[in-house]
Amino acid sequence: MLEVVGVRFKKAGKIYYFDPGDLPVRLGDPVLVETARGIEYGWVVIERRQVDEQDVVLPLKNVLRIADEQDAAQMERNWEDAKRAYAICKQKIAEHGLPMKLVDAEYTFDRNKLIFYFTAEGRVDFRELVKDLAAVFRTRIELRQIGVRDEAKMLGGIGPCGRLLCCSTFLGDFEPVSIKMAKDQNLSLNPAKISGLCGRLMCCLRYEHETYAQALATLPDVGDEVETPLGKGRVVGLNIFAEQVQVDVYEAGRIVVFSVDELKTAVDG
Repeated sequence: MLEVVGVRFKKAGKIYYFDPGDLPVRLGDPVLVETARGIEYGWVVIERRQVDEQDVVLPLKNVLRIADEQDAAQMERNWEDAKRAYAICKQKIAEHGLPMKLVDAEYTFDRNKLIFYFTAEGRVDFRELVKDLAAVFRTRIELRQIGVRDEAKMLGGIGPCGRLLCCSTFLGDFEPVSIKMAKDQNLSLNPAKISGLCGRLMCCLRYEHETYAQALATLPDVGDEVETPLGKGRVVGLNIFAEQVQVDVYEAGRIVVFSVDELKTAVDG
């Protein structure tokens, strides 16, 4: 077992584990940690705990120290400078006529690298752009192409539900979402109704899917032939959480609603 703390570098960003050593790190503390990108500034979002080695990426990096006011001031300067860098990069993209949309810019804490995030329909040859930016900022430049879901996470916004986007407020990782989840929840399959601002299926379709899947496991499928107290019939509809089944009963010549227990009793009998 390893003792770790969980650190985030951005609001709703992915959580990474670090070795706190003997530091008195507490929940919410700003810390400086060692990463593959260099020294980074983040916040402790998971308190010191024991985890299995297979649940972390080894070798485990260290928490260097708890951040102080000087470090916070450095982060503020980085954010302000990144805003100016964003404006300059946007202008350079227009000058080069590149088919790309700039989304965000950020400095690493130690300012050894300036990263620009963008979206594009395909591959973009931005070599000349990188040369121009390196000449302006005198540091390492990285242009990173991201997807539309990442773009929505960075920019934020209001979802169809009227609330702030889940991805920009609390979702650390994107989970796979499928059209089957919408079907299982008996939702309209109109893309405009089940898509988020990013144009992909809404992340919230996944939240209740497990509950629906468990409930559906106890019910027959629409189209199944079943035995009812009134005779055989075909399932034409389901009320999942009421555990009721709408059956077109052949002999009755009409649709009758039965509980699951009634169908089970009829079958068992």
